Amino acid sequence: MAVTTAKTEAAGATGTDLSACVAGKGRAAAGRGLVSAAVIVPVYRDAGGVLRLVLIRRAPGGVHGGQLAFPGGKQEPGDASLLATALREAEEEIGLPPHAIRVIRELPVVETRATCFRIHPFLAAVVPPETWCIDRREVAEIVEAPLPDLLDPASRGRAPRSELGGSGDHSAPFIAIRNHRLWGASLRIVAPLLPRLDTML
Repeated sequence: MAVTTAKTEAAGATGTDLSACVAGKGRAAAGRGLVSAAVIVPVYRDAGGVLRLVLIRRAPGGVHGGQLAFPGGKQEPGDASLLATALREAEEEIGLPPHAIRVIRELPVVETRATCFRIHPFLAAVVPPETWCIDRREVAEIVEAPLPDLLDPASRGRAPRSELGGSGDHSAPFIAIRNHRLWGASLRIVAPLLPRLDTML
C-alpha cells in the first residue's frame, strides 16, 4: 500500500521534534526510526507556456482522504533506490511512465512528526499524457495548478488543522487551489521552490 505525502501528517519543518515517533505514537515505533518514502514533484509547461504543478487529490477514506499530495509512497524492499520508489509510485498511481519523467534535482528531505516518515522529494519535468490514467483506489483526481495561481498572495491563508483535514486546532498555512487547499508536508516540499520554479526548467 502506498504511503504518500497525502497519507502522512506533516507537522513542523524538516528536523522537527520527532518525540511522538520515538514514543511509539506514529507508524515507526521506538527503535525503528523513520520510514523512508519518496515522491515525484511533477511540473510541465502547457501549450501557452505556463508552468503547471501536478498534484493528486487522494481518494476518500483514510486519515488523509481528499487531500492534495504528490505521487509517491513508501520505499519497498524491491526498490533499488528512493528515486526508483518515486518513479514506481508515479507509474502506479497516475500512469506516468519513467520515460516521461526527467528528474531535475532531489529536493530537501521533509520529515513528518505524527506519522514518522522521512520523505525524499524529486523535482521532475514531465510529459503529461493526453488523458491521465489514475488508480481510483488511491487517487480521486489530478490537479494541474498554474504557477501564477500558486504565487498569487490572495491564494495564501491559514486555518485550523482540523479544518484542513488534520488534527488539533492550531493553525497551519495553506495555498488555495480551486476548491482544495495544499498544506502540510506537500506544501513544505514545494513552498521554497515556487518563487524560482519558473527558472529551474
